[in-house]
Amino acid sequence: MGTPGNALLHDELVARLRAMIVDGELPPGARIPERELCERFEVSRTPLREALKVLASEGHVSRLPNKGARVTRLTTQDVEELFEVSGALEALAGELACARISDTEIAEIKALHYEMALYHHKRDLPAYYTLNRRIHEALVRASGSKVLQGLYEQVSARIRRARFVAAMPFDRWDQAMSEHEGILNALVRRDGATLGAILKQHLQNKSKQVVEAGFAVDHDDGAADAPPPRRRPPRRKRPAGEGT
Repeated sequence: MGTPGNALLHDELVARLRAMIVDGELPPGARIPERELCERFEVSRTPLREALKVLASEGHVSRLPNKGARVTRLTTQDVEELFEVSGALEALAGELACARISDTEIAEIKALHYEMALYHHKRDLPAYYTLNRRIHEALVRASGSKVLQGLYEQVSARIRRARFVAAMPFDRWDQAMSEHEGILNALVRRDGATLGAILKQHLQNKSKQVVEAGFAVDHDDGAADAPPPRRRPPRRKRPAGEGT
């Protein structure tokens, strides 16, 4: 992108736009308000459009001929396929982690697990989901594969757009906690095959829950405009459904 300073600006702009989409500030189907965003981030149209190209390659944005760009809507098929890929990535990460993880890393994940279990006991959903996400991310990092981590981050960002609207019934929550017990036990034993299988099933169960709970889907990017984003809204807490 030119000078190091411009490259940093580009990366930051991509990250901030991505966060606006993942967090729902730019909702599914919304037309991208280029002029407003240029003013907000104090950039010209060129770097903004370059950032949108990156987000389009990640599946967050649909570029329309002579119509600018929109935030893509996830269909049921999109969600199911994203979870299939995420499950495969996490299964591979689990197998690699069992071969490469250090005792210190296992101890850190174990501490996160017990803290998460405490919040499960208290039925504190927001705190539970925070710990849950940290555990899954720690397992992927423990794989030692930068390529895998990059792919996982892209897929996870798209999944979070659907998952924040999915409720977590208590019976499914208890099942998820039980699955996490199995995940920890397999990790401690460094049983890669078992850990990979549990993680894959874990993501399949989550996919079913999200689809059954329902989320905003659309098959027509030419649909009516969604409401424009509010300017600098207060950051909201993510509702039930983010964790796995």
